[in-house]
Amino acid sequence: MAKFYPALNAELRQFIARQHLFFVATAPHTGRINLSPKGMDTFRVLDDHHVAYLDLTGSGNETAAHLRENQRMTFMFCSFDADPLILRLYGQGHSIYPRDSGWPALIAQFPPRPGSRQIVVTALDSLQTSCGFGVPRYDWAGDRDTLGQWTEKKGGEGVRQYWREKNQTSIDGQPTGLPDD
Repeated sequence: MAKFYPALNAELRQFIARQHLFFVATAPHTGRINLSPKGMDTFRVLDDHHVAYLDLTGSGNETAAHLRENQRMTFMFCSFDADPLILRLYGQGHSIYPRDSGWPALIAQFPPRPGSRQIVVTALDSLQTSCGFGVPRYDWAGDRDTLGQWTEKKGGEGVRQYWREKNQTSIDGQPTGLPDD
């Protein structure tokens, strides 16, 4: 049976801390819905009503474009071990970029990651748990190092050039707000 919460509590925080994988969903008013898997220790609970994740350079930047349009987002965590549970966090998000005044305090909460392009901060509206009985069991084998190797090989200027070429608009042509400098 689904259960709703107005804020994070200690039990939900502990559940989040144990997960190696989470999903981010956003959608523009019209166009494609985006659902992205995330990992690599890039999620943080800031307080009972706010969370953040470190967004790394990728092939697209759909989340940023969607948040500029309507701020709605959902995070989903699934337990793949013996205790089945699904947790969804619903809220309003926005991007913080390296040029923004809030960047230094937020980035200090994450391990150094090459290709860090923005931090998405989300004010939570509500939370929901459900059983997860239909989620299969899997064992975590570790994070991939491919993205880190790719960004390190490109170097700082190469990553910025990639942002200029590939991350300025969504696949539907909406601006992402990512600095192009």
